[in-house]
Amino acid sequence: MSNTKTIKPTESELEILQTLWAKGLATVREVHEELARSKDVGYTTTLKLMQIMHEKGLVKRDDSMRTHIYQAAVNKEKTQRHLLGKMIDNLFGGSPTQLVIQALGEQHKASPEEIEKIQALLNNLKNQ
Repeated sequence: MSNTKTIKPTESELEILQTLWAKGLATVREVHEELARSKDVGYTTTLKLMQIMHEKGLVKRDDSMRTHIYQAAVNKEKTQRHLLGKMIDNLFGGSPTQLVIQALGEQHKASPEEIEKIQALLNNLKNQ
């Protein structure tokens, strides 16, 4: 999927994509077991979602064997950039500053390592 306008995964689809991005290749059973660690989800629901995702082009499926093997068909970073851009536009009025202020506010404490990375990024942006 090279056209980022077509990257529109739902929240449940994003959870499946996160698993596939981490694992690379996985069966429905493996994805289901990973999802079941954090939420109550039925196997058939996972299967149906993954079938829909295949139809939408979000995942690829190798059906050459009895057990189908899935992998993400969309790039993680490209998907993150697309969804982040939509979130900045829709929730923060197009202001990345407001996003950062909210993300680093009282509810979301950044670790010293994260703050160091953020500072390095800011320094880099200043020097461009």
